Amino acid sequence: MSTDNLPLSGLRVVEVSSFVAAPLCGLSLAQLGAEVIRIDPPGGAADHTRLPTTGDGTSIYWTGLNRGKQSVICDVRSTEGQQLIQRLITARGDGGGILVTNAGGRDWLNHQTLERMRHDVITLEILGRRDGTPGVDYTVNAATGFPYVTGPPNHGDPVNHALPAWDIACGFYAAFALTAAILRRAGTGRGMHITLPLDNVALSIAGTLGYLTEVQVNGSERPRTGNHVYGTYGTDFVAADGARFMIVALTPRHFRGLVSATGTATAIAALESALGADFTRDADRYRHRDLLTALFADWFSRHTAEEITSTLSTCAVLHERYRTFAETFVSPDVQDNPLFTELEQPGIGTYLAAGTAALFDGRHLHCGAAPTLGQHTDDIIVEPPERTHSEAELRR
Repeated sequence: MSTDNLPLSGLRVVEVSSFVAAPLCGLSLAQLGAEVIRIDPPGGAADHTRLPTTGDGTSIYWTGLNRGKQSVICDVRSTEGQQLIQRLITARGDGGGILVTNAGGRDWLNHQTLERMRHDVITLEILGRRDGTPGVDYTVNAATGFPYVTGPPNHGDPVNHALPAWDIACGFYAAFALTAAILRRAGTGRGMHITLPLDNVALSIAGTLGYLTEVQVNGSERPRTGNHVYGTYGTDFVAADGARFMIVALTPRHFRGLVSATGTATAIAALESALGADFTRDADRYRHRDLLTALFADWFSRHTAEEITSTLSTCAVLHERYRTFAETFVSPDVQDNPLFTELEQPGIGTYLAAGTAALFDGRHLHCGAAPTLGQHTDDIIVEPPERTHSEAELRR
């Protein structure tokens, strides 16, 4: 698939952003073929040196999120710098006039100001909270309820997640919303102002998945279940050699496979009879999960990881051995997966970088390396004839 044939070829997006959600939106668009121009202040935005870094201080985090983009340095505090960015955003052309930002609250960057310069401009503004006050993934998560259902069942304190789930969901939602606005503009010629609060992303998911609905309907909150899967049967087991496995039986077929693999059919039938339970039902498997786990755990404790993998691979059981990131990296899931391709990244070296998770006509789409800070400033900034000396200084 040539560059010209990528799904979003011809689009030009200006990104004024930092941290995860907005840069992830820009990365997603760049991987699909859009030209994404990232604006940074001199010295870089607040996330430019964020951990993890290489030994010489290059941010692995920043380069990962900004692959395939172009970088322009501009003093966003000066009038000249603000005007320069406005011109980049509102430059004429069918594919331009698009802004992604989490740097809200600036009159010179708001939709109304830009719309006066280009009537069909599309702006997407990511907020922390819907009232405009600051918020990040970790504070938004604290306000949703999820930390109180995360962690061991008897643990009373909230437990944060390691994955910035709301930032990730927000970044992809932003790319989706922006694409919808672009499609509408193509048909109507009208621009759009999209506001996407991070806390609304988290709250909408909490409602959609029933966490908030069950409070309203049943008058109860979801319990903390540790590594047990809520509402069906699934938990972790320890092998004879200390390896740990996650096992999930979402359907009666999965459960029959687990019973067969562990040789517990007689005991399970007796337990079912004694309890008056029906283990073809999700609710009964979940309700009696501790008793079921005690029966299955004995089999796992008497077999090695290799034996467990061999046995479970022959029956309908959803299973996976727990791995560290280092173990995942050396596995075929990374080493033999066309999702990853070698990328030469200045400041980092050569490493395997992921492309689009989806395959387009059978192929993952990959974009180039992240730019060095300000790498494309001279190429992208087109100075008007009345360029001032102070504006020239902005490009240095």
